[in-house]
Amino acid sequence: MIAEILATGDEIRSGALIDSNSAYIAQNLEESGVEVLRHICVGDDMDIMVSTLMAISNRADFCVVTGGLGPTTDDITAEAAAKAAEVDLFLEHNALKNIEDFFKNRKRLMSSSNQKQALMPQGAAVIYNYAGTAPGFHLKINRCVFFFIPGVPFEMKKMLINDVIPNIYNLCGKKRDFCLIKTISTFGITEAATGEKLVGIESVFPDLKIGFRAKFPEIQVKIYLYGKDEKILNKRMDEACQWILAKIGSKTFSVQGKTMEAEVAQLLLKQKSTIAVAESCTGGLISHRLTNIPGSSGYFLFSAISYSNESKIKVLGVSPETLQINGAVHEETVKEMAEGAKNLAGADYGLSTSGIAGPSGGTNDKPVGTLCIGIATPKGTKAFRFNSVFDKRSMNKAVFAMKALDLFRRELLLLDV
Repeated sequence: MIAEILATGDEIRSGALIDSNSAYIAQNLEESGVEVLRHICVGDDMDIMVSTLMAISNRADFCVVTGGLGPTTDDITAEAAAKAAEVDLFLEHNALKNIEDFFKNRKRLMSSSNQKQALMPQGAAVIYNYAGTAPGFHLKINRCVFFFIPGVPFEMKKMLINDVIPNIYNLCGKKRDFCLIKTISTFGITEAATGEKLVGIESVFPDLKIGFRAKFPEIQVKIYLYGKDEKILNKRMDEACQWILAKIGSKTFSVQGKTMEAEVAQLLLKQKSTIAVAESCTGGLISHRLTNIPGSSGYFLFSAISYSNESKIKVLGVSPETLQINGAVHEETVKEMAEGAKNLAGADYGLSTSGIAGPSGGTNDKPVGTLCIGIATPKGTKAFRFNSVFDKRSMNKAVFAMKALDLFRRELLLLDV
């Protein structure tokens, strides 16, 4: 079954607002076994909207349309749908009552302009909106069943999951395919190199679709499988994943599409271990990522952004002699930083970073992109040095934080660096 997505509104067309709705809808439709062939955006222009709806109606089985269902004069989607279907608008009394109840329950006065939202094309069926005022509706035009829902993301998501997708399931019946999607996340390998390692996968798995997504500084490999038999699909997915992992190897950090910090958090919680962090060049980015995970209080104890040498000495207990002899960016320095953070917090592990993010500050011995990482463990302290190939500060900070988290993840798993 073929689907398209139509986003409406001048604010979307002009770029004033980013269209995150279409991405959310596409992902959920694909996971439901409905292939999305096009994303289209049109502004608040009646003629263009009508002609777009008519074109879609002759080539797609389903279309989800967002936006233009509000009470103002630029909300023209319902009228455009009626014109495309060559029917009149009518006042849907149940939809109107739902709108009235929305205001009544919140003890707010309802403007007369809100009644406009209950106007729908003849033959349309209501999709009730329990999170806002604008009801949606579904309507068949030629071969295509259109689902019109609001553009407000919170309202759109509820209506898509609760009403639109179940309706699509019912309409597809036995024609519906199952869709399995797997995301394999990698770090430390380029998109081009990842693609090269996976050359030939289409011949081994001809029923598979594969895509690559650069989500700096990680590369995601997306696998799509469609079919009628879910058990067969699961078996094929397992086989495809094993084939890919054998090719990519140690660069994979998640086979479930999780972030690096989520993988680290899962390991810490599983082992009932705690961490303290001391950051210089990453400026708190590692701590931010680790505490973005729900339940982070179960493993995260302490963070210090020790940018200056004085703070490294006074807060973390780094020896002045170590700094004088080796400088701030050195393995011995990050070892003492990691130990200091670990001891201050009483944590099981300490993780530290010091480096040169650029664009200035590099030397022949320590060029821009130099990174030192320290890991204090219950059995001792280790230090590592790496070099990033980037000269842009924001990119280096992102790579530095990712590298430190990946190194720590490997330590928890007792993997080779």
